[in-house]
This record gives sequence, C-alpha cells and structure tokens, in this order.
Amino acid sequence: MNEVKGSAGLPQTLVFRLGTLGAVIGDRFAERIEPYDLKPKHVGLLTALGQGSFASQQDLAGRLGVAPSLVVSLADHLENLGAVRRVRDPDDRRRQVLTLTEQGHRLLSDCAAEARALDAEITAQLTPAQREILRDALGALATRAGLPTD
Repeated sequence: MNEVKGSAGLPQTLVFRLGTLGAVIGDRFAERIEPYDLKPKHVGLLTALGQGSFASQQDLAGRLGVAPSLVVSLADHLENLGAVRRVRDPDDRRRQVLTLTEQGHRLLSDCAAEARALDAEITAQLTPAQREILRDALGALATRAGLPTD
C-alpha cells in the first residue's frame, strides 16, 4: 500500500485549496466591510433576509445552519445599525419576524459591490473563460451543498 506521509499531496487537494483560499478571501472581505461596522456573518443574515420578505429568527437560524442565539446576536447588531426591524408575527405572537429596512437594503447593496470588486481583484489573472468556468464549478458545488447561489 502506498501511504502518503505528512502533508505530502495535501496542498493539491480541493479541500485544502478551497479551505485556504476561503480563509484568505474571507479575511479580505471582512476588511472591506469593516467600515460598515459589519462582519461576514452579518452580511450572511442580510443576504438571507434579502432573499425573502420576512423571516422569523428561528427560521433564519435553521436556514443559515447556526444557533438561534447567534441570529439574535447578529440581529441585535443589525437592528442597532438600523438595517433590520423586528416585529411580532401577527399569526404567532411568540415569534419575532425580521425584515430589512431601507438602510439594510443599502448595506446589502454596498456589501455586494465590495464582493464584486474583490471578485475582480482575485480573478484578475484569469481569462474570461476561466472566470466563467470557476463561477460555474463553484455554483454547482454550492448548489449541491444547499447554499444560496442567487
């Protein structure tokens, strides 16, 4: 049996490359949105809210795959920024429903612009065809993992 020792071959794996690149690019995105007083998890919540008209904190936790307490904490911060509004669900007074405000839509738009600018930077060395192939491949992986692709 041919056993690989240590890290031999690991840097060539997709898992290693996507994980490492994801961490580096995630840090760069975090730096770009820091002036908005946001972290990537805040943007994730804004994105989820932007895909629907409203959602309960419990529903969002399930959709994002995080603990409900994290959604509450993120929503607290976003509410302080004026980006989300909490209202009681008229059909179930026990539920808090979150909606994006105008400020929330602006922040989401600004973050999308920052992400597109970072996309352009990190793919500058690629040909247009390579960029499209990368976008398609990552989209297919995201779809299979149940992540949003729109």
